Amino acid sequence: MATSKLMRAIRVSEFGAPSVLKLCTDLPVPSPRQKQVLIRVHACGVNPVDTYIRSGSYARKPSLPYIPGSDVSGVVEAVGEGVHLLRAGDRVFATGTVTGGYAEYTVASEDTVHKLPDSLDYKQGAALGVPYFTAYRALVHKAHAKAGETVLIHGASGGVGIAACQMARAFGLTVLGTAGTSEGMKLVLSNGAHLAFNHREKDYLEKIKDATSGQGVNVIIEMLSNVNLSNDLQLLGLGGRVMIVGSRGPIEINPRDTMMKETSIIGVALYNATKRETSECAAALFAGMEAGWLKPVIGPQYSLDKVAQAHEDIIGSSGASGKMILIM
Repeated sequence: MATSKLMRAIRVSEFGAPSVLKLCTDLPVPSPRQKQVLIRVHACGVNPVDTYIRSGSYARKPSLPYIPGSDVSGVVEAVGEGVHLLRAGDRVFATGTVTGGYAEYTVASEDTVHKLPDSLDYKQGAALGVPYFTAYRALVHKAHAKAGETVLIHGASGGVGIAACQMARAFGLTVLGTAGTSEGMKLVLSNGAHLAFNHREKDYLEKIKDATSGQGVNVIIEMLSNVNLSNDLQLLGLGGRVMIVGSRGPIEINPRDTMMKETSIIGVALYNATKRETSECAAALFAGMEAGWLKPVIGPQYSLDKVAQAHEDIIGSSGASGKMILIM
């Protein structure tokens, strides 16, 4: 077993600003226990939720010290007792880890580890977990979106946004996406959106209403609720629903806006997914990989020692373009 080996990893010993992310070069490589897998990590996704957890503002706090990160891809190094579906040498991606993903090695529970098809590289593998599973949970499990409906993806050029564009298009929805830059809009259109809008333009809401012939949209996937939720309620059609995927603070809305059209505001949190929901989602995603519509778009890439900058950029950048990842 790989117990005496040492590894590089990012460790957080106190909650706070990005500066609390410390690179350690001499942490012991963890060992897999029963039903667990040790993965040699090639890449790890950076998600906004990582920054909320690190700051201490998230509902669920890990015990300190901890290694951040959940979405890894790499190669199985060793398996614990009772693991039957995976073996050393398998290319895999994981949707969660036990010991943390910002590391050269991580242990993950067998049921969160999936084989990575040859059609995707390790960088793309690191972009699958949170983005695609969140997009599926929002669109299918929570919004119950149906083919023929219109979906607006608000903030469509980031990791979850692009996943939602590809998925909604494949599932037969009319897809509208917003982005904050012209590059972002191009990216959204090349990943399944029928129409793209710049959410920095003053009249973009009117343009979206016009695009639906005044009928409104059926579903909104919302990444920045604290800015957009009140406007979203104006954009919904009869029986429409807003899926809250991301929010960075409070917002004032008028509940009356939900009454006329009997609309719903529904929160989405991946950690509430049951095993059955997760395996359903994995099956849908594998079908997407086979069919070719599931193709993660990689955005900014950082080495492990630049992780604090990654955490600054994912919250502060002017417009997302693809999935942010760490390269080991």
